[in-house]
Amino acid sequence: METTTKYHIEYEKPKVTLLQESGLGVAEIAARTCYDSFENSENNAVKHAMSLMDTDAINAIDDSELLRNLAWVHHHHSIIEHATLSYLIQGTSRGVLQEHARHRLQAISVRSTRYTMSSVINAFTASLESNNGFVFFLEKLLNLNLFVITDKAYLEIEIRAIYDKLMFQYQRNKDYLGTAVAKSSLAFLETYKGDAQALYEALESGKKKRNIGDAFKHIVSDNWRVDMVVTFNIRSLKNYFDLRDSGAAWFQIQWLAKEMKKVTPLKYLKLIDKNYK
Repeated sequence: METTTKYHIEYEKPKVTLLQESGLGVAEIAARTCYDSFENSENNAVKHAMSLMDTDAINAIDDSELLRNLAWVHHHHSIIEHATLSYLIQGTSRGVLQEHARHRLQAISVRSTRYTMSSVINAFTASLESNNGFVFFLEKLLNLNLFVITDKAYLEIEIRAIYDKLMFQYQRNKDYLGTAVAKSSLAFLETYKGDAQALYEALESGKKKRNIGDAFKHIVSDNWRVDMVVTFNIRSLKNYFDLRDSGAAWFQIQWLAKEMKKVTPLKYLKLIDKNYK
């Protein structure tokens, strides 16, 4: 993934992969259904759809004069809601996730902090057996690639805040170990007492505590790195690109929108972006 500098802080840019596309054929069929104009289609699979349905041919359609007309002449965009794209997004931030959630018409599945924080909690638990707990914790978290900001000086501040919040919780919660460690791994605490590295390795190889993030989500900041899969219909994608691939948008979501646009096939961009008409 590309690393860049913004406001003198180093950030990691996201990586985007197009997972699937539905094609334009279904959208043209939707439009032809509205006007009962199948016979006017230049695509044979659409022209004969009502008498001889060939879904493979329909889904392989790359162009439609009717869709272009409706999108750019009549500004009738509801029919392109029937075409969808799904993207895998790797390495964006929870700050971007909050921005993304404002786009109502999308399906979104995000890496869960409830289920994926075990290594962080294991690192803190093991650090309690170290002579310099923060240094141990810092080293472990730097290796986990948890943040979109990659500037090490900044990350030390970020990780110190996480460590302090976990220490605060540890000191307040008499049952911290019961909350943080799976029952089957509790014996490791005695076996590796005084050996932080061995305890960390044992906890990492043991059973993960179910829903561990429920008790510890408060440590997460907007800098936290997330992966997600998003699916947009083309009309919603147009709105997303109009707003987010814009100098007025927050720079991190601009980066994401630009990467998404790079992997969006031209046949869709021609319907939603005037620069590709």
